[in-house]
Amino acid sequence: MARTVEHDRLKALKDTVSVVGVGESDYLKDYRAGAKGNATEKGSGAMNSYQLAATALKRALDDAGLTKDDIDGLVVGGPMSTERTCEVLGINASWCVSGDAPRGIHAAVQAINAGLCHTVALVYGNAQRSNDTAYGGPRASGDGILSYVYYAPWGMTSQGGLYSMMFRRHQLVYGTTEEQLGAVSVAFRKHASMNPNAVMYEKPITIEDYMNARYISEPFHLFDYCLINDGGVAFILQRSDMDNGKNPKVNISGLGWSEMDIDSTQLRPRLKDFYYPAHKNVREQIYPMSGVTPKDVDVYATYDSFSTHLLFSLEGFGFCGEGEGGAFIQNGRIEIGGEIPCNTSGGMLSESYMQSWNHQPELVRQLRHAYDGGPRQVKDAEVAQYVHDVAGKCLSVVYTRGN
Repeated sequence: MARTVEHDRLKALKDTVSVVGVGESDYLKDYRAGAKGNATEKGSGAMNSYQLAATALKRALDDAGLTKDDIDGLVVGGPMSTERTCEVLGINASWCVSGDAPRGIHAAVQAINAGLCHTVALVYGNAQRSNDTAYGGPRASGDGILSYVYYAPWGMTSQGGLYSMMFRRHQLVYGTTEEQLGAVSVAFRKHASMNPNAVMYEKPITIEDYMNARYISEPFHLFDYCLINDGGVAFILQRSDMDNGKNPKVNISGLGWSEMDIDSTQLRPRLKDFYYPAHKNVREQIYPMSGVTPKDVDVYATYDSFSTHLLFSLEGFGFCGEGEGGAFIQNGRIEIGGEIPCNTSGGMLSESYMQSWNHQPELVRQLRHAYDGGPRQVKDAEVAQYVHDVAGKCLSVVYTRGN
């Protein structure tokens, strides 16, 4: 009975909020502008995190036909503080929180429905490359996720090391191969080659390139790892009945959230369960709420700090059976023009590492049919899904093209 009530409450939120504006910084241009640390092309003039966020927000406002005075709610992501962000942007919001993109979407939909605000800007900026941010090695902090650094005294300082160990068990249990996994990196790089704003726009790879690339944390090769680059992203959510109709309507039709934190420092949810129980809990929320099934999803995006995120989420959400992901992603199935196009901008592996943020504008543009006439458009896209699967914290959003 309790679950029925929960589902009824979720359904009441369906299509009450629309995405009315999206904006991003110039990923490739800023990457080429150079920075210190891991930069391959050094130079001056790199923007800080707040400038990157402000650039993206200005573009999102222009896209929506709004001004900053229309904003009465704010979600702030990345290393930025809410106080300083509001000061830089010149916004006194009636409602303001910090968080990543999917948590921010969940919170904003709830706040709008509670009457706390009506137009929410979600903004993110991260000058991580310029700042020489470390996500592995002795300087890695784990960013509040203890399981990422719990084994640091024994040399396991890398998030990539944990995900590669997760994939190694998948290999042992199901027989999945490195070459099968390589289809993810090759497909996402192919999509980036259609995206002039992608960091890896002019650098296609083949499966041979993938297999010949050096191991970083075996069985992970170089191309299983995401980028590190500066960037900013913003998108604007608004109560659906206020949508000015400037852009084709894109509604938030489904939401889901489930976590597997018990025994996370012992790696049990990761190595024993591949986070499938969290995936199942979320799919039992999001598909009944949105009224769609995996077969209805036209374009799919998943958090992809590492290539394996896609493999596990496709299995967990029922696009294929558990253990069948390696075979499922072969033969162009996850490419544009295939059965389930995935991370069509290039994702965090090949477009930009914006920690879940850059996937959202891409899905919105696909549903707007913004790329019509170009090779990157998923034909007749009506339903898009984003899955956020990080350290057992699984969230998902279903977007639909409105009437």
